[in-house]
Amino acid sequence: MLKKMQIKKHALTAISYMLPLVVASGLLIAIGNLTGGSVIEDYKTSFDIPSALVSLGVLGMGLLAPVISGAIAYSIADRPGIAPGLLMGLIANAIGAGFLGGMLGGFIVGYFVLFLRKKLKVPKWAEGLMPMMIIPLISSLVIGLLMFFVLGVPIVWATEGLTSFLTSMQGSMRFVFGAILGGMAAFDFGGPVNKVASLFADGLLLEGIYEPEAVKILASMVPPFGVAISWGLSKLFRKKRYTKSEEDNIKIALPMGICMITEGVIPIAAVDIVRVVASCTIGAAIGGGFSMMWGVGSPVPSGGMFIVPAMTHPILFCLALLIGSFITGIMLFLWKKEPVAEIEETSSEEEEVDLSDIKISF
Repeated sequence: MLKKMQIKKHALTAISYMLPLVVASGLLIAIGNLTGGSVIEDYKTSFDIPSALVSLGVLGMGLLAPVISGAIAYSIADRPGIAPGLLMGLIANAIGAGFLGGMLGGFIVGYFVLFLRKKLKVPKWAEGLMPMMIIPLISSLVIGLLMFFVLGVPIVWATEGLTSFLTSMQGSMRFVFGAILGGMAAFDFGGPVNKVASLFADGLLLEGIYEPEAVKILASMVPPFGVAISWGLSKLFRKKRYTKSEEDNIKIALPMGICMITEGVIPIAAVDIVRVVASCTIGAAIGGGFSMMWGVGSPVPSGGMFIVPAMTHPILFCLALLIGSFITGIMLFLWKKEPVAEIEETSSEEEEVDLSDIKISF
């Protein structure tokens, strides 16, 4: 049943729509804060450009729940789901249900719209009004009242409980949480598991909890940095660990990693999936644990090394990143074997030389 509903597909669609908004809004907040801006409290009074940037970013972050809800409803029910989906997200914001409420509202109203499209019968003259008036009105009315009076209450409790739990964590508990989130963010190099961790961190950002965002950013950079370190160690100790083509991929993956683009590691992981995935996940988990334990927070959800100055403890972030990257690099250097492809390539070249010598002797 769940497979037929394609819940993961709809959630990933929402994430793909949400990310540009989160990134743009976060960078606006960072730029505004770094230039001395603050949130505008009264727009009738005079304000400067940095404050305008901060306020624009905050307004953009406020659209997160409606965008998630609207995108999920659109993915499920096509265009008739957009308006009721956006409204469910606005309700989630209004009652304090946050991104969790937006996601739940999007799924419920999306499937309700789909149900109405298939089951609701109207006179022929009213069929043209179905997608633009009848279905959006009925679905918004029914699910909106459910969100206000029934579904919203437990979601608010859950959101408040999660926020309280995360803010009250100390010491080892913070390390464990950061390690789990960091491992998830690095596990599949930008795949579905990474997207789940990213969505979780972005949602907590709206609740004023910045530490998970720093863990997510760190974990996205550990794989390319770690692989590059293992390559550097192989050159330093003259131990062959990568083929020529893999070395070329590492040269591309490293600058991508600086920009927080993990996908550059995928061609390297494809050749030796178990060792690369395990090393990157462990390194990111340990680095993420230290970042969380040290209270490093990021008000910006993306940007890699370029937004480190906007973090609460940039030096500690860099230290945690180095620890995680070196753990990944050392593990890969010690664990990986001499590439078989390189050996086969060398042996085939030797065979070609021998054959040519035989022809010459004739």
